[in-house]
Amino acid sequence: MQLANTTLHQHKFFYLSALLFSFTVSSVRAQDNSPYSRYGLGNLYPQTNVINRGMGGVAAAYSDVTSVNYTNPASYAAFQVFTEQHSGKVAQGRVILDAGVNINSRSLTEPNTTQGFTSSEILFSHVYVGIPIRKNWGLAFGIRPITRIAYDISQNGRLYNSTGGNIDSVNTQYTGTGGSFLPTIGTGFGSDHFRVGVNVGYLFGRKEISTHRVFMNDSIQYAASDHTTNTSFGNLFFNAGLQYQADLSKTSILRVGASGNWKQTLKGSQDVLRQTYTRNSVGEELRIDSVFQQSDITGDIIFPASYTAGFMLDNAPGEKTRGWSVGLDYNTTQWNDYRFFGAKDLVQNSWELRAGAQLTPSRSASRYGQFINYRFGVFSGQDYINADKKLPVLGFSFGMGLPLPNYSRLSGQVSMINLGLEYVRRGNNDNKIKENLFRLSIGLNFTDMWFGKRRYD
Repeated sequence: MQLANTTLHQHKFFYLSALLFSFTVSSVRAQDNSPYSRYGLGNLYPQTNVINRGMGGVAAAYSDVTSVNYTNPASYAAFQVFTEQHSGKVAQGRVILDAGVNINSRSLTEPNTTQGFTSSEILFSHVYVGIPIRKNWGLAFGIRPITRIAYDISQNGRLYNSTGGNIDSVNTQYTGTGGSFLPTIGTGFGSDHFRVGVNVGYLFGRKEISTHRVFMNDSIQYAASDHTTNTSFGNLFFNAGLQYQADLSKTSILRVGASGNWKQTLKGSQDVLRQTYTRNSVGEELRIDSVFQQSDITGDIIFPASYTAGFMLDNAPGEKTRGWSVGLDYNTTQWNDYRFFGAKDLVQNSWELRAGAQLTPSRSASRYGQFINYRFGVFSGQDYINADKKLPVLGFSFGMGLPLPNYSRLSGQVSMINLGLEYVRRGNNDNKIKENLFRLSIGLNFTDMWFGKRRYD
């Protein structure tokens, strides 16, 4: 019985080329399958709430009293505090619940061919609570995903030795699962014009990658091989931000903002398994020999610094005219500093330019359609994955804010359903794989009055 040569080659086109052989097999699978998620910590989730996604991801200078802009914690200082008496109680402010889900449809194509793969999934987006403490001081806490790993690639081909000699036909299965999450609590405070904020959280996750190889030979019996590396990681994580607001006129405001995180270290633990196996009659793996196995290997993961800066110009609505907002953000992340247990990966520094706008209802709106917020955005940049040349990113977004009826006599209550539709393209005809993603984000923004002590006449 011969042992399969299962060395995992780190050639930059290895996994992408393998995907081209797997389209006909994988097209019937429902789960997500993104080969780019093999690298770094996986595919990045959008790091803004649904309102900001509708505006192309503009968030550095965004501030709102009905949503939680967790991208820049300085915005927490804008949570509303006011007093309103109702039923013997005194309302002290407006508490915000901001939650969302994503419905993704991803398609992979090889340029200049008809081969492709499509998958659809519903995924958790975020859930955050914002609480006003006093004027120009707010608190927010919640959780959101940061990255996701999901790929399953089957390749049929020939196996060659180090000198180029032909060994045999093999089927190789590459799989990866995992991702990372970030629960945070943060505060923002300041004045009417200048605010600062900070979030502290615990970034944690896992990355499990496997390579299974089976020889396809009717006359010679080989042992199948399994290379599996399972890594878990986590540590405290910080990010901070600031915003400055200038009044241009009675109705116009210019707000500038910046936010980001510095380079931070995550502590990791790794289990490594290299074994040969066979399968029984029901398909279960039966170990033949453990070639190598080691548990609890400790190491560090260097998470890179990321910075965003931008501006937003707001014009308040009039009696007969809609209000509007326009903004621009620039983001850069230093992925060249990324390390995974001391090793580099096929990643690069990334950047993205985002532009967005929002139309808000006039103060005299009477029909439901006039109460709707409309949002538009565009973004472009360079992805952090560098497995197949540079990976350009281009996207467009559209969003709507649909107000819900207010059945309470408290005028401070505002609740909305926010919708965001995004189209994101990764790669072009110069890359071996193009990825097209349609994402429908559904956000629920509920606000309610935070009651203080009772008052009696």
